[in-house]
Amino acid sequence: MLAATTDLLRLIAVPALGWAAWRDVRTRRLPNRLWYPLLVVGVFALLVDAGGHLPMATVVDRLFFVRVGVSLLILVPLAYGLWWFGGFGGADAKALMTLAVLFPTYPVFYLATDAYPLVATTLGVFSLTILTNAVLVGVAYPLYLGVRNALRGDRSLVMFVGRRTDVAALPREHGRLFEDGEGFTRHGLDIDALRMYLRWRGTTLPALRAAPERHRDPESVDETGDPTDGAVDAGDDGRSTDQTPADLDADFDADFDDPWAAERFLDDIEGSAYGTTPEKLREGLRVVTTRETVWLSPGVPFIVPVFLGLVVALTYGDLLFGLLRALGVA
Repeated sequence: MLAATTDLLRLIAVPALGWAAWRDVRTRRLPNRLWYPLLVVGVFALLVDAGGHLPMATVVDRLFFVRVGVSLLILVPLAYGLWWFGGFGGADAKALMTLAVLFPTYPVFYLATDAYPLVATTLGVFSLTILTNAVLVGVAYPLYLGVRNALRGDRSLVMFVGRRTDVAALPREHGRLFEDGEGFTRHGLDIDALRMYLRWRGTTLPALRAAPERHRDPESVDETGDPTDGAVDAGDDGRSTDQTPADLDADFDADFDDPWAAERFLDDIEGSAYGTTPEKLREGLRVVTTRETVWLSPGVPFIVPVFLGLVVALTYGDLLFGLLRALGVA
């Protein structure tokens, strides 16, 4: 492989983002220290490349700084804004901001067969290519999910955005319930919040399902524990269960001022439990204690399509530009 030294240095992003995607799928937690070395490499490579374009004597030199400006002054604020408004998770935004520093312009890798990436845009901002690739990969996922559910016989209103999951597996899952006591909902209980509640009560999901009437009584809460942040790897949640859910009286909650001690839990913890309200927690607990399977959002973090978008960008190039060019509009 022949390439500029700075472009070879930037390839450190591939294993780093691959590890980040794997870890985020497993735990939904990424350490902030992951981004610092990548930013150092990005700033160093950018300074070296910028030195090669000073003074700005040619059009190529000026284009380099325009592309760097677009990457840093558009993509970085865009990623931050999407995080601020809740469109991205913190790790997703940090990944995009880091890539904006690492890949402001197109790298070039010469192999025996060809020069890669194969398809470059006219604008030439590589970080934007990574982003558009990630969006296209992300859009394809609901189609895959719908086909997968159809082939499994799981057809419903949410088959393109959710998957049916065994309740017994929830302690090791991520995502949000698409169900409450009334039917389908877009605002169901977050599974991380469920883990926080179970740890706070010092109980497990199997125990909850075995005796829901007792657990619904707020007086049954004695000593409470550390709810943690709901991460999967922060304790033993008792994944397996052979208990069958009990039949519950729909009006049973009316017998208590604070069914399931939901208000006490949310008042007792620091901060919020992923936007959970007492009513949402109670509805979620009713669902997980009365059903064998539930519809769950897939909870795939955006950093996964970002990683895939990076790999495609480094090999093929810009998916959207290639498509538009094939259609004759680019």
